[in-house]
Amino acid sequence: MSFARSPYHRSGFVVLSAFVLVVGFLFAAPRHAFAADPGVGIAKPAPPKKQDHPTPLNNNPVTYHGGSIQDTPTTYLVMWGNQWGTGTEVTNDPKGLMTLQINLLTRLYGAADNWSTSATQYCSGIAIGAVDCSQAKTFVGHPASDPMHGFWLDNSAATPQSPSQGDIAAEAVKAAQHFGVSGTNVQIIVDMPQGITPTGFSNQYCAWHSWTNMPDNSRITYTNMPYMTDAGDSCGANSVAVGSTGVDASTEGVTIVGGHEYGETLTDPGTGDGWTDDTGVSGETADKCAWTNMGIVKIEGMNFAVQPLWSNNANSGNGGCVKYYNSATDQG
Repeated sequence: MSFARSPYHRSGFVVLSAFVLVVGFLFAAPRHAFAADPGVGIAKPAPPKKQDHPTPLNNNPVTYHGGSIQDTPTTYLVMWGNQWGTGTEVTNDPKGLMTLQINLLTRLYGAADNWSTSATQYCSGIAIGAVDCSQAKTFVGHPASDPMHGFWLDNSAATPQSPSQGDIAAEAVKAAQHFGVSGTNVQIIVDMPQGITPTGFSNQYCAWHSWTNMPDNSRITYTNMPYMTDAGDSCGANSVAVGSTGVDASTEGVTIVGGHEYGETLTDPGTGDGWTDDTGVSGETADKCAWTNMGIVKIEGMNFAVQPLWSNNANSGNGGCVKYYNSATDQG
């Protein structure tokens, strides 16, 4: 999702899209929100940053809602539009956001990453409303190797100035076809060029995740990832003191918001039928900890600004927001 909920879907594509946009906006909040998308599915947004929160928005546990989780997550990045560059390489990325995203996404695996690992406590195939995964057989997976399986500069046409959820879903489908992939373990991240303003960006959400159907009715998940520095502090810039870490304060929102959406897609790819606490704006694992206790973590030798993710089994089972997770008894 995003820091809020993410919009999605199709098939009554127009009706579902409209529903998703409304839901996504309600959940999205820039510094701010994160959201999801339609099938178009419901968009779960990362909210804009209105203020930093010293504690989680609520301490309710997230519960299982009967849908899928990502047990073998893979990510694919598409730079959408010829505004990125008209040749074979990206030439118009003044803040270096593409490289920063790739640096994070390609490190979210193995023992070097213990930031995203709190998601591995969550599962599928248990009773709806349950929080106990002790008898489950399918858990959110933590990749053993680089989870980023593809990158594509789609400069076949310009990105619309204000793309709709349907536009973004269509680009996600196009990218999935380009990569030859489908299924709910697939995360397609649709990156917008600088100066493009998807409907609601920066005042209603910072990003969102959702799902949509492929032509064969298989499903993919995708993320609407605007050019985050266009929103400045509202979407995460200057959130964390950088000191001598090498992190650029002006681009902190790229990894704070991008990590938010990645973490939520692992545990709730169907935007509402995975793990959520039912409160709406603050319901997914990243929403509950949005703009809370942010910090800089080192993953495979590189520092990134991130937010915590919600862990049901933190604090002896009382739950909490954590930036590292080695086990149920070693997290924080």
